[in-house]
Amino acid sequence: MSELTFEQMLEESLKTIHTGEVVEGTVIDVKPEEIILNIGYKSDGILTRYEYTNEPNVDLTTVVKPGDTMEVKVLKVNDGEGQVILTYKRLAVDRGNKRIEEAFNNKEVLTAKVAQVLDGGLSVIVDEIRIFIPASLVSDVYEKDLTKYAGQEIRFVISEYNPKRRRYIGDRKQLLVAEKAEMQRKLLESIQVGDVMEGVVKNVTDFGAFIDIGGADGLLHISEMSWGRVENPKKVFKVGDKVKVFIKDISGTKIALSLKFEDQNPWKDAAERYAVGNEVTGKVARMTDFGAFIELEVGVDALLHVSQISREHIEKPSDVLKVGQEITAKVVDFNSDDKKISLSIKALLAAEPEESHKEDAAESESEAESAEEN
Repeated sequence: MSELTFEQMLEESLKTIHTGEVVEGTVIDVKPEEIILNIGYKSDGILTRYEYTNEPNVDLTTVVKPGDTMEVKVLKVNDGEGQVILTYKRLAVDRGNKRIEEAFNNKEVLTAKVAQVLDGGLSVIVDEIRIFIPASLVSDVYEKDLTKYAGQEIRFVISEYNPKRRRYIGDRKQLLVAEKAEMQRKLLESIQVGDVMEGVVKNVTDFGAFIDIGGADGLLHISEMSWGRVENPKKVFKVGDKVKVFIKDISGTKIALSLKFEDQNPWKDAAERYAVGNEVTGKVARMTDFGAFIELEVGVDALLHVSQISREHIEKPSDVLKVGQEITAKVVDFNSDDKKISLSIKALLAAEPEESHKEDAAESESEAESAEEN
């Protein structure tokens, strides 16, 4: 038997490789645009920048160095010049596909940095797999501008996995909805009517403001914003304002809030301040044909009937008064139960029979009730 030559022995000692095979190589040289690896074959392997990553203009000398080991996939055993062409990114994609498939099947929560903000959503990369998160699935509230997410790490789940079409859809919204539902459940278990909470204004409407009280939103209705009258909530609150409120009612998951704290109730000591016979000063708040409502203080209005404005006959209050005008009058009736006060300017001008005042007060109260009902 003839002896093998050194070259034959060396060639037999080297492994054979095939296209598509995954091999381990050792970096023996690095250039900005390619990596040379010893893969235990008669020829070294070439890994170009394009087959290393999808990121443009990467200097490969900054990411690997001689002596590093890495797993690569064989693209071509012989490129026509005796070189073995390798790929790293396609192996990473294969593994990434498997990783995303497992995450999809297991409903795993993934975390990744936002790589790109697009017109219709966000793009993130997990193990070389680019995942698209549509704008409608980025948040549980509508967000017109998504640029604030650029470069941020976000959590999401895979809601659609279709490798044949290279369609990978992420969903962040369902995580936020679930988290808020859990926070709401815990909050509802811990609060009760009467509790004072500090919250943040989330939204303001014509009928009230929605306040985040730490896990759930409560409604602060316009009628509960002040002991006085609030014409427009948007003139009182803006989004982001911090406010201290108390829980007025809880019905299921609906929470009603109030700012009408009892210790600030202007009617609490009103009986003494506005006793019949007292002289008071206030401003005309609004007018009807039968009289003017005078604001004595925030939350306390009194009715000045048209018949009590002057000793002379007046057709309607607006003939002699204007909104915002300050007037002085005498209290001729006080009803603590119904929170109603009747005033008279005429009573300061000349003494009149007591019975006349009582009849006018009764007439004023009746007309005021009719106005409030309407």
